[in-house]
Amino acid sequence: MKKIIAVIAIVAVLAVAIFFWRNSKENDVKFRTEKVVRGDITSTVTASGTVNAVTTVLVGTQVSGTVKEIFVDFNSAVKKNQIIAQIDPATFEAQVEQARAGLLLAKANHEKSVASLVDSQRSMNRAKELFQKNLIARSDLDAAETNFLTAGAQVAASKAQIAQAEATLRTAETNMRYTRIISPVDGIVVSRNVDVGQTVAASFQTPTLFTIAQDLTKMQIDTNVDEADIGKVKTDMDVDFTVDAYPETTFRGKVFQVRNAPISVQNVVTYDVVVKVSNPELKLKPGMTTNVSIITSTHSNVLKLPKAALRFSPGTPDKGRSARQQKGPGVWVLENNAPKRIAVSTGISDGMHSELLSGDLKEGQEVIVESTGKANEKPAAAAPKMF
Repeated sequence: MKKIIAVIAIVAVLAVAIFFWRNSKENDVKFRTEKVVRGDITSTVTASGTVNAVTTVLVGTQVSGTVKEIFVDFNSAVKKNQIIAQIDPATFEAQVEQARAGLLLAKANHEKSVASLVDSQRSMNRAKELFQKNLIARSDLDAAETNFLTAGAQVAASKAQIAQAEATLRTAETNMRYTRIISPVDGIVVSRNVDVGQTVAASFQTPTLFTIAQDLTKMQIDTNVDEADIGKVKTDMDVDFTVDAYPETTFRGKVFQVRNAPISVQNVVTYDVVVKVSNPELKLKPGMTTNVSIITSTHSNVLKLPKAALRFSPGTPDKGRSARQQKGPGVWVLENNAPKRIAVSTGISDGMHSELLSGDLKEGQEVIVESTGKANEKPAAAAPKMF
């Protein structure tokens, strides 16, 4: 009987010991770690933007009329002063002829006024001679002098009419020249907004007929950089970007201009950063959306910490350190299966890693990035089925 009691007691002690051992194991927390590595780190500012030609010219018309001919189409290469469209010139030709006739009439009137001046001068001279001989009254002499002065004024007026007619003719000729739509630059027609037979009206504003990109081998990207990041961006910084048309290709450019004019949309303030890019293969087209990374700094052969390690906290203070010592950035390592905090200072970041400037860490050392739960943790058992 005593042996049975002794066995039962031993079994009970063992059961209690196993219970407490399993319970302590279940209270252990598991951690996921990553290594401190050495390599290059690049800090970037990301933004979105749109590809545009460096110089885009909107070609319009200064006269109204019907489009008679179009000599270019989309993607046509054009030269400076090349005729690209013709507005029906019939009305403007008639206006030129009318202006020329008006000039001829003004010149004829001038000749007539000159003849009248000569005649009035002769009459005045005769009146003077007759007045000196007391053959006419003083009023007749005054009338002759008045006629002479009036004829002189008429000559001056006829000269002004000639100048006015010449200006009218020049205006009509200029309007007729405007019926020939010419390219102001060498380039490529990006868009054509008219067809033959279409009527264009230039009464209130100049309608755009064509859009010409001057040189598509040199493009620019207009990006929208957030106000929080604009202070990091400087001219001549390297830029990497991608477009949806070539997702596997990384294009490169340089920051050309950081514009000061703010762009505010729904209380979000951004600034336009202009990036110049080379486009020798004409892969980039105007209007493409880009994902831009502006390289603000690059450091080579440095120790890198996972960003997740800087954000990790076990939830309770490290027993070996005061609250004051734990201020500032730090990471946690496992020492004797318990988390230990190490204070660090960091430099630039690429979003995934941060540069380690100082701290008691070595290359290859493991740092905690997250806790993954209890050791030996098992999913809850399914509820028994009820029959």
